[in-house]
Amino acid sequence: MNARMGNPAAVVPGAMQALLGIGKAVIATGVSERTLELAHIRASQINACGVCLDMHPKIAKKLGETDERIHAIAGWRDTPYFDDAERAALALAEAVTRTADTSNAVPDEVYDEAAKHYDEQQLAALILSIATVNLWNRINLATRQIAGAAWN
Repeated sequence: MNARMGNPAAVVPGAMQALLGIGKAVIATGVSERTLELAHIRASQINACGVCLDMHPKIAKKLGETDERIHAIAGWRDTPYFDDAERAALALAEAVTRTADTSNAVPDEVYDEAAKHYDEQQLAALILSIATVNLWNRINLATRQIAGAAWN
C-alpha cells in the first residue's frame, strides 16, 4: 500500500495549522472530548476511512473511553452504553455525514434533540467537529492515506 501523495493538509502551507485550530476552538467550548471522539468514529465508520478508524479509537481510549463503547458505536441505537447527549451527538454525526442520503439532510428532530443537550456554542462546535472529521475522511480517502502510517 502506498499513499497517492503526502497528506494535503501537510502539503499546503498553513493548512494543517488551520485544521488543527478548528479542533482547538471546538474543545474550548466544553463539549466532552470523549463525545467528540464518538462522533468522529461514527462518521469515519460511515465514510470507511481507515486512517480515522485507526486513530480516533486510540484517542478515545486515551481519554478513558471503554472498548465496550467503542465497539458498539456502529450499533449505538441498540445498546445501553450511551447517554442521551451522546446519542444526540451520534445521530447528528450520522445526519451531517449522510447529507446525500435524503432530501432532508439534517432532520429537525435530529437537530432539535442535539439542541436539547448542547448550548448554541457547543452545538456549533459539534457541527464544526463533525464537518471537520468528514473533511479529514475525504482527504484521506482521496489520497489513499495509510492507516497508522502518519498519525501514530
